[in-house]
Amino acid sequence: MEPQLDPTKDDLPLMANTNYMLVRHYVLDLDVDFKNKVIEGIIVLFFDTGSQYLKNSSSGKECCQSQFDETCKVKACEPCYTPVTTVSACSPKPEYNDFAVCGKGEEDTSDKNGNHSNEAQASGISSSKDICDIQNHGNKDFLLILDCCDLSVLKVEEVDVAAVSGVEKFTRSAKLMNVSKELENLRNQIVHELVTLPADRWKEQLYYFTHCSQAPGCGELQFTTGTWSLEIRKSGVQTPTDFPHAIRIWYKTKPEGRSVTWTTDQSGRPCVYTMGSPINNRALFPCQEPPVALSTWQASVRTAADFVVLMSGENSAEPVQLQEGIMSWYYYVTMPMPASTFTIAVGCWQEVKQQGFTAAIQTNTKFSLPSSQADFRWHEEICGHVEYPCRFQDPAARLQALIPYRVFTPHCLMECCEEHLLQLIPQCLSAAYTTLGTHPFSRLDVLIVPSNFSSLGMASPHIIFLSQSVLSGGSQLCGTRLCHEIAHAWFGLAIGARDWTEEWLSEGFATFLEDIFWARAQQLSHDEVKGQHELKALLRWRRLRDEVQNSEEELQVLRPKKESTGETSESGASIVKHGLKAEKAFMQVHYLKGYFLLRSLARTIGEASYLSSLRKFVHKFHGQLVLSQDFLCMLLEDIPEQKESGLTAESIFQNWLDTSGIPKPLLEEGETWKKSRLVQQVSGEVTKWIRTNQVMRKSGKKKRRLSEVVFQKLLPDQLVLLLESLLEVKTLCPRILQCLEKTYQLRKQDAEVRHRWCELIVKHKYVPGYEDVEKFLREDQAMGVYLYGELMVNEDVEQQELARKCFAAAREHMDASSAKVVAEMLF
Repeated sequence: MEPQLDPTKDDLPLMANTNYMLVRHYVLDLDVDFKNKVIEGIIVLFFDTGSQYLKNSSSGKECCQSQFDETCKVKACEPCYTPVTTVSACSPKPEYNDFAVCGKGEEDTSDKNGNHSNEAQASGISSSKDICDIQNHGNKDFLLILDCCDLSVLKVEEVDVAAVSGVEKFTRSAKLMNVSKELENLRNQIVHELVTLPADRWKEQLYYFTHCSQAPGCGELQFTTGTWSLEIRKSGVQTPTDFPHAIRIWYKTKPEGRSVTWTTDQSGRPCVYTMGSPINNRALFPCQEPPVALSTWQASVRTAADFVVLMSGENSAEPVQLQEGIMSWYYYVTMPMPASTFTIAVGCWQEVKQQGFTAAIQTNTKFSLPSSQADFRWHEEICGHVEYPCRFQDPAARLQALIPYRVFTPHCLMECCEEHLLQLIPQCLSAAYTTLGTHPFSRLDVLIVPSNFSSLGMASPHIIFLSQSVLSGGSQLCGTRLCHEIAHAWFGLAIGARDWTEEWLSEGFATFLEDIFWARAQQLSHDEVKGQHELKALLRWRRLRDEVQNSEEELQVLRPKKESTGETSESGASIVKHGLKAEKAFMQVHYLKGYFLLRSLARTIGEASYLSSLRKFVHKFHGQLVLSQDFLCMLLEDIPEQKESGLTAESIFQNWLDTSGIPKPLLEEGETWKKSRLVQQVSGEVTKWIRTNQVMRKSGKKKRRLSEVVFQKLLPDQLVLLLESLLEVKTLCPRILQCLEKTYQLRKQDAEVRHRWCELIVKHKYVPGYEDVEKFLREDQAMGVYLYGELMVNEDVEQQELARKCFAAAREHMDASSAKVVAEMLF
């Protein structure tokens, strides 16, 4: 049964019926229109029959009709909308006008079942009655459901792949000898043969995908668009096997669509990019969102010649001029990935190059394996994923410690990127390779995205987005964030969560590994590594403690669906629990509890053995989707002796994954990190500042010199701990705050330090620092959301005016989730 879905709730529906038909490849052909803020064009989807239907049909079970029963339960009754449009059957770019609401005095061109041909297309959600009428009137046509939101779908048609020259060789297969040569079956068999070609024929496969996507249409298909879905049917076709396996969709995005953001970069030039929306890519193109729908893709994107198109793709695209002022960019991937990982960024980006340095680094990309990695014997095993050209099976790729990389940025940040970021990338990539082995992806682009980006970073196949906030204040924040995003190449991308509610499988691993990578990138000694890791652990423990105290309990659970995790309905549809909850985007519980679980396991097993197990896990599960138990069971099989001490998958679920709050094993650890040398050093400095504050407060207006007090130089993470500790002091006098800033040059520190400095300013109403707060809210939007709340909670008129002023200036381009949370704080 489908879950009951209430559109007003915060659960994200995944509507696609992937168990009946599974998309295997997308071909996108798009135009980017900055004037109207839309992306429009064509997408061709190539399908294979889903596993659930094949399983049921082989056992003689009738399965398709049940999806209509289920659909009746997930649809909400809403009015139908009809577009005013003229579509030519031959035109690749239909003429299009805005939608008009069906109402009194207007003609409703939909039929009695809520169906629409391409002459009368739908752009709203059809009611549950419409869907159920299909069943009640005896129409048992199969319904293909795609995830779709905020898109104007103009036309849907079947593609005549049989008309492509050369595809006849796909009909000579022994598999087709007993298959009816009826044309519709022939087309579907051609698609099946194409999507299942062996990995070593990937170039041929891409060639035929391209030509098949350009084949003529052979019949329009009826479709209905809803709030969350696009539903397609072909009259008289009752099973997924007989439904067209290659369909072409004409569509355009909407300026308000939530999958991409239209904004300006730091140099004031227009740009558009996928910003990691909670609804993923369904407002960018119709797709199958469930992670099980692993697919490949290729895309041609046309835009004005001033713009650079960056995308998730194995190739470094070179633009081709189509006509004066118009360039086309082409990317492809051959590793099947969830559609949610598709990423695009179009802007006036400039490539950052450092002459001599980059060339020297990138030409020397092959190194012998470190002797500590003798456990790379797992490469000799057959991969467990579906067939594709896998780097783990490529001897040259296995020796490539450093993959080719490029850095792009708005023009005004080029010097900053060259000074800091460019030099860190090879260090961090090499450290990741030393830790985990083969890079899952063949290349990497790093882009500094606009200031409205709501996170410090986001990783996608072949491309990483970084916030401008990581560039200031030295290399610490930039390096650690870069390491975090690089770690996602293995955990989050090459290995994905089968159920998106288990975010910790991505974020917990990346948080744990960023420390390992960054320590190796810096080439620290054993004692230095130990000290930094203990300091980090204390800071994260404090953050987790605060978050647990100030968030809803149900959002603190790492496995909210517990034993039901990974389950879907018969059709493949499911929900992502709390997937649309705006404040969830700013919570770090999945990062922090996941990190502490992995850290606890590493301490129990021993770091060397633990990292060896991680490498084994990567080699066993890359290219696949996993649940928590897949990792835990494999790990515990490697250390059977731990079962005697009570370390079992069940105990880990109970203590760490299935409950809210701080895990019991972690409560006992909090005090141990305070004995670390780096932490003790901070404690001494805190004491000095508290004593000095007391002296200054007692002296009143008489000025006391601070020259006799010697403050030690602190690392960035130590400064964070220092400022957090001083935030716990009830009152700090203005002179102390002035001396703090001067002593540590706080305005020049990284964003993590400056965030705590702004909190001190707000708490103590330090008016000379209000400019720092305003600058932070303007330039560091990835971290500034809760500063708005601090400004409001003091009930100080000047601070509240500052908050409203900053929000008014930033709101137009602010991320939607951020804007919603801030608006709730302010109004």
